[in-house]
Amino acid sequence: MSRGLRVWQDMEKEQETLRAWKERVARELDRVVAFWLEHSHDQEQGGFFTCLGRDGRVYDDLKYVWLQGRQRAGSCLSLHTGQGSRAHRPPSHGGEFLLRYAQVAPPAKKCAFVLTRDGRPVKVQRTIFSECFYTMAMNELWRVTGDARYQSEAMEMMDQIVSWVREDPSGLGRPQLPGAPASESMAVPMMLLNLVEQLGEADEELAGISAELGDWCAQRILQHVQRGGQAVLENVSEDGEELSGCLGRHQNPGHALEAGWFLLRYAIRRGDAKLQAHVIDKFLLLPFHSGWDPEHGGLFYFQDADGLCPTQLEWAMKLWWPHSEAMIAFLMGYSETGDPALLRIFYQVAEYTFRWFRDPEYGEWFGYLNRDGKVALTIKGGPFKGCFHVPRCLAMCEEMLNDLLSRLAPASALSARPPPAGPARPGAE
Repeated sequence: MSRGLRVWQDMEKEQETLRAWKERVARELDRVVAFWLEHSHDQEQGGFFTCLGRDGRVYDDLKYVWLQGRQRAGSCLSLHTGQGSRAHRPPSHGGEFLLRYAQVAPPAKKCAFVLTRDGRPVKVQRTIFSECFYTMAMNELWRVTGDARYQSEAMEMMDQIVSWVREDPSGLGRPQLPGAPASESMAVPMMLLNLVEQLGEADEELAGISAELGDWCAQRILQHVQRGGQAVLENVSEDGEELSGCLGRHQNPGHALEAGWFLLRYAIRRGDAKLQAHVIDKFLLLPFHSGWDPEHGGLFYFQDADGLCPTQLEWAMKLWWPHSEAMIAFLMGYSETGDPALLRIFYQVAEYTFRWFRDPEYGEWFGYLNRDGKVALTIKGGPFKGCFHVPRCLAMCEEMLNDLLSRLAPASALSARPPPAGPARPGAE
């Protein structure tokens, strides 16, 4: 077989595989969105139910603000990224509920973590994550509706979050106790980097203003690469050094991979090829190879950097969101570099994910599996799982697969016919 024919056949095979995955992902996205549209919208009180059983029945009507924000932001995002046909409810649904009830004691900006069905606060967390997803929802609502109230809310809350993180955290209500190490979780700068990018997408002026914040976030995330580049640690000291004990050795492969694609987009925007290569090596390949279960497949939830037994009871479980983030990360890495090793890992993760998390009977994905892949919890939503990681993963992968296929199409058109296998043998007719 000639080299030209092999190249043509490889190209055709790659297109077929990518096309098959694009169709598979698109069908699954339709099923997932349909599940949440049918079961999660509270038509009486506003907002969304997130505590849904396997078949979508509501088993608790408490409303978790960060999941309210996530679902509202994700639904609006689909409207301005060409996937609006999947969002069949008014874009403002859930937005007014958040505006009215999310903040515990306006004008103070602290948001509740849990609300009753009718919006009364139940619990507050001393973190920034309810506020971050509130900001994300407000920004997306502004982009879709043009309502200046949402833009104002997003900007004011973003300013408050940055103040808590970089200046004075006392408003979060978490005292700095004398025996507690001054530590930084990777979740904080990676969440801020995601917000900076999202808010800057719709406003060039804001993108310029927030560029310094984006640079700060990226540098804070990068300092979680420790031990001479051989480990990504979830927690480090405020000056970027490894902490002692279980806190310092704690690893979360899913977070590293999610931070990886946040950083990858940051590097792409900056045109920084060196940073891009570093991110792929340290935040994609390193946590994947250390975090993949060699016996049963799938990503461990937590690990200990010294190989000791983690203290978290769920450390060996397989959760939905790390696999969703891994699919995004490796497909993005391949889209940018063309490295076939990254595409092979995408296929590996996607096959595992579709086999074990997907529910072919009722739709959506199970969230919590035992180490061997058996379903541990049949719920489709709860305090921590809502309409976010799965549809975001599927929507982003569909978009990237479409882009890859469009880039391959011109080359395929030029090679519509396979090249000749070689000169005819003497005497052949």
